[in-house]
Amino acid sequence: MASYELQTLATGGAYFEAPRWHDGLWWVSDLYRKGIFTYTSEGKEEQVVALEHQPSGLGFMPDGSLLYVSQEDHRIYRRAADGTTTLHADVSEHCRGDLNDLVVDERGYAYAGFFGFDPFAGEPPAKAAVIGIDPEGDHRVLARDMVFPNGSVITADGRTLIVGEGLAGRYTAFPIQADGSLGERRVWAELSKAPDFSSFDALMAGLDLILDGCCLDAEGLIWAADPQNARVIRVREGGEIVEEIKAPEGQNIFACMLGGFDGRTLLLCIAPGLVDNDRLGGLAATLQTTRVEVPHAGRP
Repeated sequence: MASYELQTLATGGAYFEAPRWHDGLWWVSDLYRKGIFTYTSEGKEEQVVALEHQPSGLGFMPDGSLLYVSQEDHRIYRRAADGTTTLHADVSEHCRGDLNDLVVDERGYAYAGFFGFDPFAGEPPAKAAVIGIDPEGDHRVLARDMVFPNGSVITADGRTLIVGEGLAGRYTAFPIQADGSLGERRVWAELSKAPDFSSFDALMAGLDLILDGCCLDAEGLIWAADPQNARVIRVREGGEIVEEIKAPEGQNIFACMLGGFDGRTLLLCIAPGLVDNDRLGGLAATLQTTRVEVPHAGRP
């Protein structure tokens, strides 16, 4: 495996998630500062959205407007280029636990997952689903029996959605139909033993890894955060891990994204811990980057 040197792009975050590269800027949700921020390649920060609730997944519509998730009230908002913001979809009827990450295709169809249960309250684990939201904001459940659907990618040809079932350690692929619906699922990569749903502690103890925020490269491999093992990994279809980058000592990695002007900068969302989510006091989250050989492809 190659050796990677990390460079700090920005400090002072609480908990960064859902990084994206768009229009020459990094876009990132900070859950506990309850804002969406942009960063230049030199690390200059600007807050572009302030929320009442925690933000999560980000995606861009064909006209360049931003879709963003408000986790706790299960809503997706749309922010136009002039800053005007409207409610795009309220998907609360479908959700149990927080609404989470999403990915948007080139036509404006969005695919979002939710937790299925509240892991921070000690609820027993339960299955969740993938929700489809069309460009007008109409929504429906497209895929049930998913285990904590989280980071997802759409292949460069726009034909396949690959969903990270975070607490199953598995990537599941679906063909995307002309109407935005999903075809029959298949396993893209199985990276952990089967999940134990008898309790949350049993589920966590049995996982070989956790799949969090991710992105796709031009060779069709997925870079994914694995906070169970404090690293990011590069995964080939079928499950071979071909690259690994460890988090700095005492830190963890929760999401990653390829971008930069040549698509070869890998941005990492780094913070302490795994399940300790009270991070406002220290503001210890950072954005760090490294360079890779294979550029970004697909969405997000």
